[in-house]
This record gives sequence, structure tokens and C-alpha cells, in this order.
Amino acid sequence: NPTQVGTALQVFHNLGTLKDTIANVVDGYCTILEDNIKNALDIKVLTQPSQTVTRGGPGRAAMPTPGNTAAFRAALWTNMEKLMDQICAACGQVQHLQKVLTKKRDPVSHVCFIEEIVKGGQSDILYKFWTAVTQTLSSQFQSATDSSMFLKQAFEGEYPKLLRLYNDLWKRLQQYSQNIQRNFNTSGTTEIFSELQQMEEDTQDLFMQKPQDYDPEKALKDSLQHYEAAYLSKSLSRLFDPINLVFPPGGRNPPSSDELDSIIKTIASELNVAAVDPDLSLAVAKNVAKTIQLYGVKSEQLLSTQGDASQVIGPLTEGQRRNVAVVNSLYKLHQSVLKAVHDLMGNAVQPLLNSVGDSVEAIIITMHQEDFSGSLSNSGKPDVPCSLYMKELQGFIARVMSDYFRHFECFDFVFDNTEAMAQRAIELFIRNASLIRPLGEGGKMRLAADFAQMELAVAPLCRRVSDLGKSYRQLRSFRPLLFQTSEHIASSPALGEVIPFSTILQFLFTRAPPELKSPFQRAEWSIARYSQWLDDHPSEKDRLALIR
Repeated sequence: NPTQVGTALQVFHNLGTLKDTIANVVDGYCTILEDNIKNALDIKVLTQPSQTVTRGGPGRAAMPTPGNTAAFRAALWTNMEKLMDQICAACGQVQHLQKVLTKKRDPVSHVCFIEEIVKGGQSDILYKFWTAVTQTLSSQFQSATDSSMFLKQAFEGEYPKLLRLYNDLWKRLQQYSQNIQRNFNTSGTTEIFSELQQMEEDTQDLFMQKPQDYDPEKALKDSLQHYEAAYLSKSLSRLFDPINLVFPPGGRNPPSSDELDSIIKTIASELNVAAVDPDLSLAVAKNVAKTIQLYGVKSEQLLSTQGDASQVIGPLTEGQRRNVAVVNSLYKLHQSVLKAVHDLMGNAVQPLLNSVGDSVEAIIITMHQEDFSGSLSNSGKPDVPCSLYMKELQGFIARVMSDYFRHFECFDFVFDNTEAMAQRAIELFIRNASLIRPLGEGGKMRLAADFAQMELAVAPLCRRVSDLGKSYRQLRSFRPLLFQTSEHIASSPALGEVIPFSTILQFLFTRAPPELKSPFQRAEWSIARYSQWLDDHPSEKDRLALIR
């Protein structure tokens, strides 16, 4: 609570011990974390978690007992997770303290408390704390792995797991920075709180006065450099080994399909494991490029370049057969690596796509909160060009494409994914539009305008709206049905071929008297639940059975 912290700081300021107290607090956190780091990496504790740690005799090194390596690894990673929690908590406390120091002023002299600290030559106590912590991490990790081969092997072999812990820690610290501002703004209106100035929009940067070329995230990860280099070296060996195995010295045939599958699985596995961090992914991708280059060099050595490779008189020679096999092998590798990379790209972007898709659906379903029961105005035109939910949908999609998807350089890949999202949006729009009741003449005009605006709404998601295929045809075909009689609808050529029968039947229910309930009303479902049921039952037979 900033109010309580401000009160305590005021007391120390009045006693003239503010600067020394702050220094002692920060040094205390550093000392505690140093002990935490040592304990987390204590090989004796890790190898004997349930026993009293005793001092080993001369020549006896602490190491996991045979068959107990898995338990050692599990204990190590549990300790590392706890250590990240401890670092996050301590850093949060120091950051909170610095925020209050920056905002709190003495009520008599009106001197900002941080100015008292500046006199000591260090205004950014968080920078001082963070520098000490990152240096301690580097030195303690280096010392621990130098003295224990098991720790060294664990950190090098499972480096992506260690890197993920560090990345998660950094994200939590940034999130904590944002939470501090909320605490300041909601902690009350006491006299001391009123002395705290309005917080600036500086929550994205944890450090207030760090050196210009100082990168706190890089400083955190510097302790991992040795393990990253070792991991990448081993990764390259894992990639090279299956290739060297299938291209033995003196061999004359390219790898078999099974051998090539093994190489491809190794490549996919390395890329997938490295996906925890963009920089690591890039480094492993460079290793994969070297691997493909090695495969190409090995394949080139198998090629026949003698005269029989170019003859066109007799049947296929042995050299020509081998060249064909090499080309086929290279082609399969090319296709498979592309697929593995494409799948990895898809996995990376899927959470964002899911979130956008859920938001689009949530916006579309709000059309049922608007009133479409009105009659036609005197002008014969709708009062507004489109509904409020449609304006919100257009704004949301435009913002998402501008803020998120425009940063991707692989435009075709992005459109391949967002076009599917556009098709889904149109499907949901038509589904919900067919369920609106009551639907007056004025409501029909406004809904027809929404159909036209829907094309503009999904336009940013695709190369051309007309490329959306059946979804686009449904959107165009359904709009005229709003104004046709039931008899004309029943004889429409779009019925069944373009627009499903179940969708048309849903729409016809909206023209019935209130006593004839829609399918979701008869089932006593909400529209959201009914929509989910339709997603779970794509078969037209199942849908018609429910309506019947």
C-alpha cells in the first residue's frame, strides 16, 4: 500500500536516516536473494532432499545416485521455479519502494524524497538492485555448474526450460509494474496519498534512470549465455548425426524414406522445443539451415556426372537412376521442412487467432440486444447506415489488423489464416441474423444495410472479399431474402445449394406469430448455447432434426 509505505518513509525522513534506511533495505533484499540462489543450486540439497545434509568426507562429491537422476532434475526445476518467484517478489518490493520515493514529498520542505537519495549518487535504486541480482545470478550459476557436472548437464540439456522461466519472470515483472499504478490509484484518499503526484505513463519501463545503453532484460539473460552456446552446439550435433549416419563414407544411395523421416522429425523437434523464445528460435533455425546445407552437400556427392548421366539413347542408366533418387530425396526434404516450419508458424499465431475469433463472435451476438422491430420510416430508408454492433465489429477488425497482424512479414500466411476467420465471421453473422425476432420492416432495412457493411467489416481480413467462396455467396444470397415472401424464399435457387435449409427454416420462424417459438426457444436455450450446439453439430441432418 503506497500510503503505508509513504508514512514509513516520512518517519525515516524526519529522523534523518532515510538514505541509510533505503540502502539497508535494498542491500537486505540482495543478500536474501543471494542466499536463495545458493540454496536453489545446492547440489547436496538437490541430491539428498529428504536427508539431513552432512559434510562429505575428503574425495566425496555430492551427485545423484544411479537411477535417481530424474528425481534430481525434478527437484532442480522445482527450486528454479521457487527462485523465480522469490526474485519477482523482491524486485516488486524494491520497485514499489522506488515509485513511492519518486512521488512522495516532505509536507514542510516540499522536497521529493528521491532527491534525498540522489544526493548519495544513486537515484534509481531498482537499477542498483537489479544490477546486483543479475551479477549474483551470473556468478552463482557459473560457480555451481563449474563444481557440478550434473547441474551443468541439466542447464545445458534443458536450456529452453530455463530460458522459459527467465522469460516468464520478465513478463511478471512488467505486469507487476502495471499493477503498481493501479494500487496507487485505488489505495485511498488519505492525506499522505493526496501528496503522491499523479502517476505518469511510465509503467512499461521498470527502470527510471538507467544508463541509456543498459538493457535490463539482456542483463537478466546474460547469466545464461554459456548454457545457450552449449545447447546450440548440442542441437547442431543432434541435427547432423542422423545425416552423417545415412550418408556413410563410400555410400552410393540417398537415404530411404524412413531415414529421411527420421531427419525431418529431428528438425521439427528442435524447432518446436526452441519455440519458447524468438531469439532461440532464430538461432536453432540457423542450425537447421546448416543441416539442410549439409544434406545438400552429401546429396551432391552422390550425383552421377559421367557421360551415362546425360545419355538419351538407351534405357535409364544406373547413374541416371541414382540422380533421380537424389532429386526425389531433396524434394521430399524440401516439402517436409516447409510443412514443419509452416506448422510451427501456425502454432505460434493460433492463440492470437483464437482470441480474435472469440471477440468477433462476442460482438456479433450483441446484435440481439438491438431493436429490429421498428417500422419503416417516412423516407423509406433506415435511420442509420448500420447498427451499433456492426460499427463496433468494423472498428475491432480494423484495429486488430493494424495493431497485430500488420507486423507479420509473411502476408500470404497471415491472409490464409485471417480469411478463415472472415468466413467464420460471415457464418456467425448469417446465423444470428436469421434468428432475430421480432423483425419489422424498418429492422429489415437496417439489417440489409448490415449485410452490406459486413463485406466492409471482413475486407481487412482477406485479399478480396469475393475470394471467400461459399461464405461470400451466402452473404450475397441471403440479403434479398429479407424482403421476399415465404413462397418466394421456398422457390429460391439459393435454397439448399448456397444457403442451408436449416438456416432458412430458422429465418422463417422469425415471421411466425410469437406462439410459434424458434428452435432455441423451444429447447429453452440461450442464443449463445444454440450457436454452440450448431457448431458441435455441423451435419445438416442433425440440425433439421432439432428444428423438426
